[in-house]
Amino acid sequence: MMTLTIKSAPRVRRLTLSDFRSYAALDCRFEWTIIALIGENGAGKTNLLEALSLFSPGRGLRRAELAECARRGGAGGFAVSIEVEADGATAQLGHGLTADGERVFRINRAPAASARAFADHVRVLWLTPAMDGLFSGPAGERRRFLDRLALGVDAEHGARANRLERALRNRNRLLEEGVADRRWLDAAEQEIAALGVAVAAARRETVSRLVALIAAGRDDASPFPWADVTIEGELERRLALDPALAVEEWYRRELAASRRRDAAAGRTLIGPQASDLAVRHGPKNEAARACSTGEQKALLMGLTLAHAKLIGAMTGQAPLLLLDEIAAHFDVKRREALFQELETLGGQIWMTGADPLLFASLQGRAQIMRVTPGKVERLQATA
Repeated sequence: MMTLTIKSAPRVRRLTLSDFRSYAALDCRFEWTIIALIGENGAGKTNLLEALSLFSPGRGLRRAELAECARRGGAGGFAVSIEVEADGATAQLGHGLTADGERVFRINRAPAASARAFADHVRVLWLTPAMDGLFSGPAGERRRFLDRLALGVDAEHGARANRLERALRNRNRLLEEGVADRRWLDAAEQEIAALGVAVAAARRETVSRLVALIAAGRDDASPFPWADVTIEGELERRLALDPALAVEEWYRRELAASRRRDAAAGRTLIGPQASDLAVRHGPKNEAARACSTGEQKALLMGLTLAHAKLIGAMTGQAPLLLLDEIAAHFDVKRREALFQELETLGGQIWMTGADPLLFASLQGRAQIMRVTPGKVERLQATA
């Protein structure tokens, strides 16, 4: 059984924005563990969550190009800063985009190499309405979700996955151009084999630990059903049976043998870029894609809660959890059960919603803020 030991529970105490999305300037302070942002559609609630999500490697919860985050009518760049309190100490983290298109990262006002450096201070995960069709949508979305699972516990996973993607594009280009010197393809395939096995192994390790955590706390009566999770992929299957070096050598040989086929297809057909995340509704023993819309939403919420617990168990650091428009998805009973679950996680929770009544039961348990275009104001007095 995996023990949930939270050594650190970072809290965002201050958020400042400059020319980010709909905000020309914003400076807000937060005291509570649960933050509820309410406001009409288009008021800028999701923009705040997106600003926080960019403290995680990648392109944030919208997967937008960074230039899109710059405010229209602004100077062309943007800046986001947070003060994070943990273990009695405060760190200032900042990221942004210059008017010249350069992305910058800072920790305590000193330059940082990339967003991966923020993982020492804060880890961020999220659930958005765009993810509602995860189980019934294309496999690429589930692979992206799988990589976010792995990235939550291994800040280097995203960089490996990106290098693999570049290496695959390079091989595809070589095949398309019909490069005569096979040494170029040999070198490309050697790189792909090493990176592919590393990516597959990280995904498999994360899922294995997630499954163990889910099994330890399994409750068929929970309003958020437990998920049976597996990875469907040839590399992952072989890694369960053979050492990584043996799988890497097999993959290299397979790539060399499939050059003609891959050239005809215009892409590399075997590898972690072709794997899929298979999820079943545990109590019903039914494929998630065959479940009702409501069941899928509850199942995804349960999986997200389990992921948050996994991050805490593996890193000792409770993550920031960003839940966009989550409360509207559930009936009153399930919504209250969600709030109770969130209070046990240990990390700071950020939620958005258009209807104040969705968060009525959180009076005195959360900091509730009203969001209007360009502004964020406290709705209730806190004690």
